[in-house]
Amino acid sequence: MRAATVTGFGEPLAVGPTVLPRPDRYQALVRLIASGVCHTDVHAADGDWPVQPAPPFIPGHEGVGEVVALGPGEHPVKVGDIVGNAWLWSACGTCEFCRTGRETMCESAEYGGYTVDGSFGEYMLVDTRYAPVIPEGADPVEVAPILCAGVTVYKGLKNTEVRPGQWVVISGVGGLGHVAVQYATAMGMRVIALDVRQEALHLAQSLGAEAVVDASEEGLDVGERVREITGGGAHGVLVTAVHRSAFGQAIDMARRGGTIVFNGLPPGEFPAPIFDIVFKQLSIRGSLVGTRQDMEEALDFYARGLVKPRVSTCELEDINDVFRRLVDGKVDGRVAISYR
Repeated sequence: MRAATVTGFGEPLAVGPTVLPRPDRYQALVRLIASGVCHTDVHAADGDWPVQPAPPFIPGHEGVGEVVALGPGEHPVKVGDIVGNAWLWSACGTCEFCRTGRETMCESAEYGGYTVDGSFGEYMLVDTRYAPVIPEGADPVEVAPILCAGVTVYKGLKNTEVRPGQWVVISGVGGLGHVAVQYATAMGMRVIALDVRQEALHLAQSLGAEAVVDASEEGLDVGERVREITGGGAHGVLVTAVHRSAFGQAIDMARRGGTIVFNGLPPGEFPAPIFDIVFKQLSIRGSLVGTRQDMEEALDFYARGLVKPRVSTCELEDINDVFRRLVDGKVDGRVAISYR
């Protein structure tokens, strides 16, 4: 099989032949049809985070394909089914977090394209206990980003605890944010989209945002603008952007008693004005992808036509160029590798 492999941090991915994996217990071999490309894959390839993967490895955690072989044991899927891999590739199933429906916190979790080989190749392995089954009739290219971007922002929005009719700010309308606007709208929230690019704000409006704020506007107090729109600040703020300023802005935009959820992972620390957090009684949460149940729900929104990622396609051989475009901020929506 051909795959794109990280052979060393910061080096171009090597595209070429590699060994076809064999499924072990609870595993399936899947022939890829498409795989989304996530900025997390860039971080993995560059070794940016404190807990690093171990080269050589194959990135990718938005893969969609057909089950072609099953390993030993019983499986909830069969040969011919269309399944995906995800960032949460597997978990132990027995720890406190797994037992209480918080499997993304499992300390023994495996991560697709990070601790186990992912979907940047013609074939991949999945753990059939955790692999999402793709809804019938789904476009493999279009549904691929739901497996990470979709479930990530959907769970993040749930964690804001914003109720229908209340205000939420989506900070950053990129690969994650443009999907978040659609989920928030479908969930009955009133959406304000925040970005520094006019094209992103126009996209957010077309996807259902009730108001937009251009954070690049000279002299603009972003928090004051949001308070004007909402009459006191947003009930929730979902930060998908990775610029440090977005995290401080979130505190300014939230109303008293509001909840701020971080999806984005910027380098370094973020400013945290303790007085404001205490005085406004804010809740600040991190949200990491979603559980299997969150995935089922996120896919259901897509299957019912309420969420539709904007996806362009590339070939496997284009992966290093796609990575460069992601780093330069020149990708609108998402990109998916097409294997057909």
